[in-house]
Formats: sequence, structure tokens, C-alpha cells
Amino acid sequence: MIRSLVGAAFALAFALPVAAEVPPYPAGFRTQQVQVDGATLHVRIGGQGPAVLMIHGYGETGDMWSPLAAALAADHTLIAPDLRGMGLSSKPEGGYDKRTQGVDMARMLDALGVARVDLVTHDIGNMVGYAFAAQYPERVTRFVLMDAPIPGVGPWDEILKSPLLWHFRFGGPDMERLVAGRERIYLDRFWNDFSADPARFDEASREHYARLYAQPGAMRAGFAQFLAFDQDAVDNRALLARGPLTMPVLAIGGAASLGPVMGAVARGAATNVEELIIPNSGHWLMEEQPEATVAAIRAFLARR
Repeated sequence: MIRSLVGAAFALAFALPVAAEVPPYPAGFRTQQVQVDGATLHVRIGGQGPAVLMIHGYGETGDMWSPLAAALAADHTLIAPDLRGMGLSSKPEGGYDKRTQGVDMARMLDALGVARVDLVTHDIGNMVGYAFAAQYPERVTRFVLMDAPIPGVGPWDEILKSPLLWHFRFGGPDMERLVAGRERIYLDRFWNDFSADPARFDEASREHYARLYAQPGAMRAGFAQFLAFDQDAVDNRALLARGPLTMPVLAIGGAASLGPVMGAVARGAATNVEELIIPNSGHWLMEEQPEATVAAIRAFLARR
């Protein structure tokens, strides 16, 4: 009897599914913890050739860039940090304004010995990317920004009127208590409502990111990213007063998301702008239409 129970338990253990994961980075990539001012960033690095800095947004981490890393690693060095407070980076109390996080990117590149990069960003990554490029324009060769506005720039005030963006003001201790233990439910709303087809944001990715956002301090830090937008708008207007970005910029958006306005977003910040709308995609371009998105980025970066 005992033997049969042990055997059944053993069989059940092997039948349980392992934790779901997103597609891995290519072989040869490494991770490194990089100390910046007031935070430690978890960074993925690999490939060879000109450097590309890839900055993720909310609801994901630097893991989102694995398809692009696979496509570019043969002739580019890829750098994919987790932003402060997100993923496997440390979760300090402050520093979530995007100007500070733009400096984070500069300090990280200094530590890695990288002087200049092509910049590829998505969602809140656009905001950090703009703050980096505006403060250090000599360090950015090209800039691809994808499907998110920039606080205080271009059509920001009009975009804020959308009722879908109530989460921009959602945060604080009571809201943290409200979502504690319900991180997956909260994040599903983003993955579902901002997708052209929610099934394209697969279950493995949802489980993976929900686990990361359930870490102690992770939701607080995520909310802090949004609650900094008012300060970000003030900072960005001051940065823009110095002059617009002049490096080539590609603004990509999903046809079912911000695709129709991404050109206006980018032209609010830069002078040399191309725009591209990806059909059959919402906000989550790398999950919904990875082939088309990667091809567009690769073609833009190939121009020298």
C-alpha cells in the first residue's frame, strides 16, 4: 500500500507542469548586475557588433526582447536591462521619474564600456529612452520607439483623455493592497485590453511576467513608474526646450493601438522621423506580430 502511494505521488510530481517561461535569449548571452545611482540593474548582454540598447515597458521585462536579440545577435551587441524596480532589478523607494532612469541607462552603459547605441524601446521604455536620448544625444545613433506616448510631448494631453488609461493614476498603498495576490488578474487587463488578439500574448508569457510582478515591491515600483508622469512631463518640456532630437527616429505602432498617432508622438520630440503601422497588432508588438516588428527594426538599423 505504501509503495503504491509513493509511486502515485512520484507520478503526480512528474505530471505537474513546470513553470512557464518566455522564449530564451540565444546561447552565449550573459546576465550581469550593474550598479547605477541608487539601484542595481539586471542586464542581459550578448552578440557582436554595434550596440543596441533595448528598453522594455510595463507588464514585461527585458525578457520581451528575446526575438529581436535572436535576429540581431550575429551582427549587433544587444543590451537589455530590466528598468529599476522591475524584473530582477532592485526595487528602491524612489528614482522612477524618467529623467533619473535616463541617467540609469547612461551609467549602465558607462559600466559596460559602451559609448554609443542604437536605441529600441517600447511602452514606458519610450519615456526612459527619450529622457536618455535628450540628455545624451551624442550617445544615440538611431532611435526606434514603439506604441506609447511621451509625457509632455506632442499629443500627450489628448492621449490622456482616453478612459482606457485610468491606470496612469492608479497607485499608492491602498492600491497595492488591492492587487496583492491578484497580480495576474491586474496584468491580464493590460494584456487583453491592449491587444488586437489577446491569444497572441500567450499563457507562458503571462505566467512568467505575473510571477515577476508578484515579487515584493514590484507592484509598488510599477505604480511609481506611472505616478511619475506629471513630473516626467515637466522634465520633458524642459529637455525639449534645449532642442529636438536630430538622430533618425522610427515610430512604430500597432494598427489596433497607437499606430495612427505614433508619428505625431515622435515628431513632437524629433525632426527626422519615419512612421510605421503594424497591421493586425495592438500594443504588444513583439508578442502579436514579432516577425513584422523585428523585420522593420532590423531594416531601420541596417541603414548606415
